[in-house]
Amino acid sequence: MTKKKLALEVIERLKKEYPDADCSLDYDEAWKLLVSVRLAAQCTDARVNVVVEDLYAKYPDVDALAAADVEDIERIVRPCGLGKTKARDISACMKILKEQYGGNVPKDFDSLLKLPGVGRKSANLIMGDVFGAPAIVTDTHCIRLTNRIGLVDGIKDPKKVEMALWKIIPPAEGNDFCHRLVLHGREVCTARTRPFCDKCCLNDICAKNGVK
Repeated sequence: MTKKKLALEVIERLKKEYPDADCSLDYDEAWKLLVSVRLAAQCTDARVNVVVEDLYAKYPDVDALAAADVEDIERIVRPCGLGKTKARDISACMKILKEQYGGNVPKDFDSLLKLPGVGRKSANLIMGDVFGAPAIVTDTHCIRLTNRIGLVDGIKDPKKVEMALWKIIPPAEGNDFCHRLVLHGREVCTARTRPFCDKCCLNDICAKNGVK
């Protein structure tokens, strides 16, 4: 089976397994996803969702967060880890949104990459979830699972995995596909325990089981 055919089969099976795939970060405005995605680095989405409640209660919009003292932001976001760095990036990011984009999140991928603390993974997530554009989010689940399944071959670098997946994943499927990989990676194809191959919907087509 070619990688492209394998990709299409994996997409269809994961659709049936996880029909309601969605971003697990809570947000109702684009700038909030930008904040949450920065906080999510080396932190669980569940913890981020709790922490941002206090952050948004005190700073309910871009202008308020842009005007906030970095130290105050840090005190609130510290439970997410790397508090000083994340607070600095969030503050700088909100200032740029206020001063250059009228409080809005830019819709251009390259413009997103220029924002403090925003890398390709975050930019792709925002492009896909907020703006409905083609996107491939190469988080740890995506990298681990696509290697195990055999969609990529021993590639660990996020950008290289992304580029390899663009060649075999239909653009319209990329964003939801990556959300489904997160769900599958948490529930079945786990990292910290042995993967539950016996209950995996991809068992018979997965490279980990010697399928070629």
